Amino acid sequence: MSDAVTLDELRQRLNDLDRQLIELAAERKAVSEEVARVKRSTGRPTRDYEREKDVILGVRTVAAERGLSPELAEQLLRLLIRSSLATQEHASVVAHGAGSGRRALVIGGAGKMGGWFVSFLASQGFAVEVADPAPAAPGVQQVEDWRRTDLRHDYIVLATPLGITDAILRDLALRRPPGVIFDVGSLKSPLRAGLLALRSHGCKVTSVHPMFGPDTELLSGRHVVFVDLGNEAALAAARELFASTMAEQVVMSLDEHDRLIAYVLGLSHALNIAFFTALAESGEAAPRLARMSSTTFDAQLDVASRVAQESPDLYYEIQSLNDYGAESLEALSKAVERLRTSVLSQDHDAFVALMRRGRDYLEDRRTVTQRRA
Repeated sequence: MSDAVTLDELRQRLNDLDRQLIELAAERKAVSEEVARVKRSTGRPTRDYEREKDVILGVRTVAAERGLSPELAEQLLRLLIRSSLATQEHASVVAHGAGSGRRALVIGGAGKMGGWFVSFLASQGFAVEVADPAPAAPGVQQVEDWRRTDLRHDYIVLATPLGITDAILRDLALRRPPGVIFDVGSLKSPLRAGLLALRSHGCKVTSVHPMFGPDTELLSGRHVVFVDLGNEAALAAARELFASTMAEQVVMSLDEHDRLIAYVLGLSHALNIAFFTALAESGEAAPRLARMSSTTFDAQLDVASRVAQESPDLYYEIQSLNDYGAESLEALSKAVERLRTSVLSQDHDAFVALMRRGRDYLEDRRTVTQRRA
């Protein structure tokens, strides 16, 4: 390139390249939509892990040949693949059309998770109604009180706060709606009475726990837990809603769900709350810590920062309303005390044993994850 090229000309060249990158990404998205159509017509699964691996390895090789960081190339490609999968998954859900000609009621549909289910059900062709005193999304049929509906819906979804969900479930049991009823609560212990009341009244009831947040666009790699309450028809109908997605479905009992959630959510939340509480009470200013932070500290701080932004009321419910919540908190307390004791007593072997046991445990988990992929 000539030395006479000006800075403005170089910047314009970068602008042109950026525009070409966007155009290529848009073209790739269009091709992804066609790929989704072909996969649906041939019955092939949306995600092909073996092809993804081959594509990523190929791009890393090309990047190295061109003097570009293979890690950067892989990150870019994974973003594009994720976008492509989201496009294909959405197309699959729409094409499946499980709700065509059917009705769904989302109680609490103006909330974040309720809004996700409203969009999810609408994309499948359901005529969706929202029962919520707060304003729902524009264009959605809405009533303030679910009791003012005819309850003749094919699906009734409860996306209400844990503190009021059980009462609604028990009230629904007395009205015996004919459709499938399920909640989407993070805990099931506080809902036991209402869920069992629906079952005893002969209602089609199950319980669902989406293991993702309301901002999730792609369900590949995400889990949806279904609690089996003994009604096979309700369980199958709830699972069918996710059949056209790439979500991994897990079926378990109510007690098994809450015992595992005590660790999956309760322990992880408690650990992060303890982490940012210790920092806040350390007397060290956050900017001072940031100037000398490490990779591990930054990663932990990032997770803790997201936890700190969540609803304190919801997180308190997850900790306090779980019948098995004390188990994970006790485990955390004992683990911290063992760590503290090994350090203060200068017990090198005990400290190393903790590290090795954790490494072995996490290695087992990684092996299982790789086999599933």
